[in-house]
Amino acid sequence: MRTNPSLPKRESSLRRDPSSRRVKLDELADHLGLSKSTVSRALNGYSDISESTRKRVEATARKMGYRPLSHAQAIRTGKVRAIAMVINSGEPDRHNPFLQDFLAGACEGASAFDWTMTISTAKSEKDMLNVLGRLVEERKADGFILPRTEVDDARIKYLSALNVPFILYGRTGYGQADPYDDTSWFDISGETAIRSAVSRLNGFGHRRIGFVGSDPKFNYSHLRRDGYLEGLSAAALPIDLELIREGARTRDEGAIQARALLELENPPTGIVFATDLAALGSYTVCAEFGLQIGQDVSILGYDGIPESQYVSPGLTTFSVDSQRAGERLAEMLIRQTRGEAPESLRELGEAVLLERNSDGPPRLTPEELARKITQFKNGNRGGDRS
Repeated sequence: MRTNPSLPKRESSLRRDPSSRRVKLDELADHLGLSKSTVSRALNGYSDISESTRKRVEATARKMGYRPLSHAQAIRTGKVRAIAMVINSGEPDRHNPFLQDFLAGACEGASAFDWTMTISTAKSEKDMLNVLGRLVEERKADGFILPRTEVDDARIKYLSALNVPFILYGRTGYGQADPYDDTSWFDISGETAIRSAVSRLNGFGHRRIGFVGSDPKFNYSHLRRDGYLEGLSAAALPIDLELIREGARTRDEGAIQARALLELENPPTGIVFATDLAALGSYTVCAEFGLQIGQDVSILGYDGIPESQYVSPGLTTFSVDSQRAGERLAEMLIRQTRGEAPESLRELGEAVLLERNSDGPPRLTPEELARKITQFKNGNRGGDRS
């Protein structure tokens, strides 16, 4: 029988179109020259399989288009090869621009292991535990990423009691003797960044430096305040409790706290904010008082959200690589579900300074700044010094 020369030659199993036919486990094993048991254990991350073998098996499985039957694999291993994160839709700053990058990173991190990422929402803190419980009961995920950690976090207690793997985006238990010493986490050292912000302002010549923190229920708010205090100490500047404000998570809240600082009898010439969103709120207040940001008063933020570069002047801030954070959290959580000890999976990264024009040397003393604000509020601009 003659063959038609116009027909393409049959491709090897290594190059087969994954959509044409499901590749079986024994075919993958034959191609690798390994037993089905070894290939199966490599794909499921068992610790008795070497890292080199696991990577070779996973790479070949992807090239051949091998995908395990999820329901069969779940029955065999007890895993659904999925991780999840629940977002509280009731949070006032739930629309933070960096959330999209973070979720993209987490999804990519899970996909690198041929796992899936599930995103759910809760309407409130109380509903959060209900949603977590439902996902656990319905076996929708093998583990959870817990973002925005609190000092006393009910999610940690809940999942710990259920013996369900989880990883924190942030640390927890501020002021306590490591109550969760067996947890895994990934965090950015916000305290280091805020300490650097104070040092930067001091280097410019500022001696009255204010701080606007976030909600004290969140662990990061305390750490960033500590960074501010450490920065003052390193610069040999006195601690003035009047210059420390808390509770700003939104623009409006940032504006309220900025106004309170600038209306002091002896106001700060520089203000460090724990978040960019709160820092952006100070722009409206400075405009109301006739102040030029970066000259009359210096403003620094933290997060590096996209909006910080579009205000005028651009906000000097410390940028966080949210996409990388999502990737690392997904990877570390999957490794935990495969048997690695949670306490061995901890990583602390650093934020990167983005220098813009919202800070610089002070051109007014605190007394002159207070006088300018008073004169502007009274409608007398004749005393402004250019």
